[in-house]
Amino acid sequence: MIKNSHMHRLRLKAAAAVALLAPLAALPGDANAEGFKARYSVKLIGLALGNATLEGSVEPDAYQIDATAKLAGIAALVSSSRGAASASGLMMQGRVAPNAYATTSANATMTRTVRIAMAAGNVKASEIAPPFEELPGRVPVTDAHKQKIIDPLSALIMTIPDGGPVVGPAACNRSLPIYDGWARFNVNLTYAGVRQVRVKGYEGPVAVCSARYVAVAGHRPDRAATKFMEENKEMEVWLAPVGASRAAVPFRISVATMVGMTVIEATEFQTSPSEKTAAR
Repeated sequence: MIKNSHMHRLRLKAAAAVALLAPLAALPGDANAEGFKARYSVKLIGLALGNATLEGSVEPDAYQIDATAKLAGIAALVSSSRGAASASGLMMQGRVAPNAYATTSANATMTRTVRIAMAAGNVKASEIAPPFEELPGRVPVTDAHKQKIIDPLSALIMTIPDGGPVVGPAACNRSLPIYDGWARFNVNLTYAGVRQVRVKGYEGPVAVCSARYVAVAGHRPDRAATKFMEENKEMEVWLAPVGASRAAVPFRISVATMVGMTVIEATEFQTSPSEKTAAR
């Protein structure tokens, strides 16, 4: 059985995977507003680790998104960890421009919340309670690192420029400037091809992107986990279109970790016109 310390590190890596592999919007175009809801299984080396949901809406000029996650299967035997997050913002000047991000994670012994207030992707204030322990050797995060960023959840919303396929190179080829309230890092995505998928609610193509992690600030360069992630070439995300909009969200995420391969994959992927659109 996986040791509890390994499970704790795995939970952090599984949560980070979502953040690390989430692509940024390029251009909103004239897309119709769409709502979406996806359910995911989370597995480590083929064993059930938990489940997650992702739902929200994409408007031509704004977005909102909510996520939940909970350990299940073998992992639930050693921990009752769960988490939730929400984010919202604007589609502005060809990019996702977040205004608010909040996340709560909890286990049997502690609950931690992170809140970030932004203006078009520029951090105005942030709070982590209780705060993480400040350890020696950490690269300082400066005010410059908090400009024109995306939070981990907003990064799951992406739009694709007009004139090309939603499922194609434009969905992948980009660099993502992510700030989670503690660390600042980039994720570089590269188009790797197209796959056909079939789950409840969706049957069709997804764009396949390879990903690489680049630490910028807030990390400890000598830490084994940092070195592992920067050298990690086994990271991939599959992107599925959100209805008739020119937007996409992750369908599948796979990340090699120090304890094995973690895979987050949709078991259901539903889209529909958002309530705001339906009321027009």
